[in-house]
Amino acid sequence: MESRVEFSRQEINSTVWEVPEKYICLKQIGTGAYGSVCSSINNKTKEKVAIKKLHRPFQSEIFAKRAYRELRLLKHMKHENVIGLLDVFTPASRLDDFQDFYLVMPYMYTDLSKVKGVLTEDRIQFLVYQMLCGLKYIHGAGIIHRDLKPGNLAVNQDCELKILDFGLARHAEAEMTGYVVTRWYRAPEVILNWMHYTQTGKMFVIH
Repeated sequence: MESRVEFSRQEINSTVWEVPEKYICLKQIGTGAYGSVCSSINNKTKEKVAIKKLHRPFQSEIFAKRAYRELRLLKHMKHENVIGLLDVFTPASRLDDFQDFYLVMPYMYTDLSKVKGVLTEDRIQFLVYQMLCGLKYIHGAGIIHRDLKPGNLAVNQDCELKILDFGLARHAEAEMTGYVVTRWYRAPEVILNWMHYTQTGKMFVIH
């Protein structure tokens, strides 16, 4: 019989984090409408990771579907330009207490929305190439990201790029939700609330 994993509890910027004791040195690096992210060190492997806590994932059916969708897609996607899933956990020991869960992913240095200065043409070409490789893989699996923007394109100091945040991603279907994608990156068909958009909407974002 496996022993119960011990959890540590701490409050970071008004958010309570309960994580396995092997994850140490938590520091908030991002927050949004659907979750917060902390950097951490896996004390067993010495690997630096990013831990995402979803905000109240079961407060409604819509939030629960979003959380499940992100977990399922991250678990199955394996590509060097798409963020992967290293671990998933909950501090709850009983189903009645199951309110929060956490996703552990590789740590990335920053995202394109925070990059300062002017990028060289070679670096821009390399970043665009990696983004297109990631999108080709995602679209090849029949998935539409639906929220591609600089803030969801993570990069390391060596210009390695990974596509993030699959909470709004969906398998291509006949009808889609109209209200998706951060406003300034919406394709015309999404702005006009068309329900039959496809992967081609991502080309508008890239331009």
